[in-house]
Amino acid sequence: MSRLLAFVSAGALLATPVAAQSVDRVAVNGIIDQGLNHSQVMQTAAYLTDRIGGRMTNSPQMREAERWAQQQFRDYGLSDVRAEGFEFGRGWSIVRSSARMTAPRPLDLRAIPVAWTPSTNGVISGGVIVAPISKVEDFDKWRGKLSGKIVMLSQPGMGSEPTEPAFRRWTSAELAERNTYNQPQHSPAAIERSLKTVNFANQMDAFLAEQGALAWVRISQRDGGLLHGTGYTYQVGATPKLAGMELAAEDYRRLARLALTDAPPTLELMSEVRFHDEDVNAYNILADIPGTARGGEYVMAGAHLDSWVASDGAVDNAAGSAVVIEAARILKALNVKPKRTIRFALWNGEEQGILGSLAYVDRHLATRAASNDPALAGLPDNRTWRSRWPIEPRAGYRDLVAYFNLDNGSGKIRGINAEGNVAAAPIFQEWLAPFASMGATTVSLRNSGGTDHVYMQTVGVPGYQFIQDPLDYSSRLHHTSIDSYDHLKAEDLRQAAVILASFLLNAANRDEPLPRMPLPTQPTPSDPFEYPAAD
Repeated sequence: MSRLLAFVSAGALLATPVAAQSVDRVAVNGIIDQGLNHSQVMQTAAYLTDRIGGRMTNSPQMREAERWAQQQFRDYGLSDVRAEGFEFGRGWSIVRSSARMTAPRPLDLRAIPVAWTPSTNGVISGGVIVAPISKVEDFDKWRGKLSGKIVMLSQPGMGSEPTEPAFRRWTSAELAERNTYNQPQHSPAAIERSLKTVNFANQMDAFLAEQGALAWVRISQRDGGLLHGTGYTYQVGATPKLAGMELAAEDYRRLARLALTDAPPTLELMSEVRFHDEDVNAYNILADIPGTARGGEYVMAGAHLDSWVASDGAVDNAAGSAVVIEAARILKALNVKPKRTIRFALWNGEEQGILGSLAYVDRHLATRAASNDPALAGLPDNRTWRSRWPIEPRAGYRDLVAYFNLDNGSGKIRGINAEGNVAAAPIFQEWLAPFASMGATTVSLRNSGGTDHVYMQTVGVPGYQFIQDPLDYSSRLHHTSIDSYDHLKAEDLRQAAVILASFLLNAANRDEPLPRMPLPTQPTPSDPFEYPAAD
C-alpha cells in the first residue's frame, strides 16, 4: 500500500436491519466449499514471494510476475487475459550492497540502497557529517561543509520501545467505535504546499553533488533493525547522481552519537544496482469472466502486484493479489455464468503513487482537464490529478458497476468501507450476512485511502476497500525487510477469497447496478478564510 496518500478518515457504522437484497446462498455454499476445501491461495502467494520475490515496478522480477499471473488466469480458463501498458519509467534492481563502520571500530551495518539511486561504483570510504536536510531552505546551512563526506540526512531522534502488541485483531468494540462521520475537507493551500515539495529529492541530490558529497544515508523509519529502501526518482531523466542508502535506525543513531565524540566514525559503502530501460511501460494485468447479459457492464476486483524489494512483498501485496487470483479460480471452478462481466485486475506502480489503477481510470472511465500551470505540466499525473477540474467522463464511465480492492495485508475481512455511499451500505450488509460467523459483519461509511480504489472514488465510480484485521501489517511488515511468506495467515486469506468471490457474484447478478455517488465537481474551500500557502 502506498504512503503517498492519506490512509483513512473515520466514518459511520451502519448497524440497523435492512430489507433483504437477493443473495443466492446456494451459490455461496459452493463458493465456501471451493474456497475452503480446495484453496490454492497459499500456493499462489508462495510463488509470488518465495519464487519470484520482491516485485519492483519494471524490474526483472515484476516482468516475471506479469507473465506468470497472465498464465495463471489462462490456466484457470479466464477470457481476454491481457497486459495493458502505461508509461512509467526506469526499472531498477539491487545486485548486492553492504555498509560497514571502519572507525573507531569495525562493525557491519544493516543497510539497503534507496530505490532508483545509482551504484557507488565500488567501495567508497569517508567520514560522516550529520546534516539534517528536509527542505530547500536547509541547503544554505550546510553549503561548503559536505565535500568528501558521507552525508547523514536524518535527525537521529531518541528511539523508542513498543508499548502495544505488534500483532492484533479488531475487537467487536473497536469495530463498533468507528461511528463518527468526518466531513470531507478541501484545502487549496494544503494542495499548493504539497506541490511545492514534489521535486525535492532531485533538488537535494543536485545540491549534494554540487557540494562534493560522496553519498548520503538516511535513517529507517522503524526501529527493530527493519529496513525499507523506498524511493521515487523512477522517471526517465530524473535519476540522481549520488548513491543513497538507508541504515537501520539503531545503526544510524550509533553513528550520530559517535559523530559528537572525539572518535567520529568513518564508513565504507558499496551499492551495486542495475537500471532496466528495455521498456519504460509498466503493465496492469487484466482478465475476464464474460457476462451473459447487461451489455458492457462489469464488476471488478483488484490488488496491486508490485512491491518494494527489501523483502518479498508478501503482505503488501502478494496477499491481496493471491486473493484476487483465487477468487477468479473459485468462480471459474464453479462455472458461473454472471449477468455482468467479472473483471480481475492486478495493478502495477501502486507503490510509486497508485499509478496503474489511475492509468486505467484515465483510459477507460474518466479524465480530468489538463493543468493550466506550466510548472506542473511535466509532473506525473497522480501529483496533480485531484486538483484538476472538471472531471470528464469517458464513454465507459457507467459500465463499471462496482470495484472491490484488497490491500491491507494478510488479515481476514471484517467488513467493507462504503466510502460515504449511504445507498450502497445496506446492500453490503445483506451481502455480508452469510459470513457473520466468519467474523465479517461491519459496514462503515468511512472513506479509506492510499490504495487502488482511490482514483475511482475521485471520479464518482463505486470503488471500495475491504476492512481487514490489522495483524502486524503497520507495526512491522508494511514495506519492510521482513515482509515474507512467513507472515501470511492461510485461514485469513481463504476467508477473504471466499468473501471477495461472493461479493463479485452478487454485484454481477444484481438486477440494478450498485447505487453511485454524484459525479464530483470542484468543491468550495472548507475554510473560506484560509490564507494561501506561504512561499
